[in-house]
Amino acid sequence: MTDHYDALETRDPAAREAALFARLPDVLRKAMAAPAYANLLRGIDPASITSREALAGLPVLRKSELPALHKAAPPFGGFVAEKPGSFARLFTSPGPIFEPEGRQADPWRGARALFAAGFREGDVVLNTFSYHLTPGGFIFDASARALGCAVIPAGPGNTEQQFELIEAYRPVGYSGTPDFLKILLDAAATGGRDVSSIKRALVSGAAFPKSLQEEMKARGVEAYQAFGTADLGLIAFETPAREGMTVNEDLILEIVKPGTGDPVAPGDVGEIVVTSLDPHHPWIRLALGDLTAALPGASPCGRTNMRIQGWMGRADQTTKVKGMFVRPEQVAEIGKRHPELGRLRLVVTRAGEADAMTLRAECASAPDALLNEVAATLRAVTKLGGAVELVGTGSLPNDGKVIADER
Repeated sequence: MTDHYDALETRDPAAREAALFARLPDVLRKAMAAPAYANLLRGIDPASITSREALAGLPVLRKSELPALHKAAPPFGGFVAEKPGSFARLFTSPGPIFEPEGRQADPWRGARALFAAGFREGDVVLNTFSYHLTPGGFIFDASARALGCAVIPAGPGNTEQQFELIEAYRPVGYSGTPDFLKILLDAAATGGRDVSSIKRALVSGAAFPKSLQEEMKARGVEAYQAFGTADLGLIAFETPAREGMTVNEDLILEIVKPGTGDPVAPGDVGEIVVTSLDPHHPWIRLALGDLTAALPGASPCGRTNMRIQGWMGRADQTTKVKGMFVRPEQVAEIGKRHPELGRLRLVVTRAGEADAMTLRAECASAPDALLNEVAATLRAVTKLGGAVELVGTGSLPNDGKVIADER
């Protein structure tokens, strides 16, 4: 298995799906041992949740809600049954959101991502993610050590001391933000320091545009992207195929219509919702607030799991119109009341020094009666008046945006 981390990555997709959903009922039972999940999932029979269709019927838990929940019931909002002392490390992220690290090997599931980026046992890795209070540094540290790499726990900043470490230990790998990798390479070139040992990188935490990717490659560094969160660890990662990102094993990833828990049509852009199968700290339908779309077919690299396009923006498009919040959930509610409509987009503009909004809705036909009905629903749901435009099917862009603030 020189090209893949293990046989799980190349198994038949149907076998993977069956294995994940065979494990899910037990994970649900363990989640419901925590009081907040017991309340959120009240009345749910875990034994009945054995398919994506059944899972889609469960409520979502929005990451944006976690700071308030954690504050109300510290430290984990009642969503973790185990005591803090049963974990290896305890972190905080802005919000604050409190995150525990499990005691198992590779608790953040990152070794696969490093392997796909070309890291191998015996490599020395310069890890520049922060080790201070937040889990970023430890996510990549634990993942590299699980792969058998030696880690330089550098953290960000202090480039002069980092050059000393690089020249002494000659790391072949880098993990950190793409921005700091460029800072290191630029400073080394200016100061005459030798960082030529760094040949590959796994980057995350910041945009990695095509121009910067090409610059890294021209400077001798093969850099791959990973998508993850402090709650879940590594969710998806680039492979040598360079076609989207492959979803990590032991996760169930859904893409839903923003503001809902309803799965999108294949290929449509929507919000990422993740269910993890970690029995010590399960997440059940955690809505991350990030947009993506699934890619069709299998990856040329041989990995058979679902692929996503990567990060495509934020799903939480809440905005204020005339002093009142308008949310994606309200746009979704309009769609539910009028199933004959397709994609919806609420466009917010300024007209005569006042806020104005227009709901653009795809529809196969546009009778005046429907136009008036949708306008009435728009007012009833948002408590604001607005224009309605019925447009042809396929007219609105497939970008996951349901509220476009153009002011």
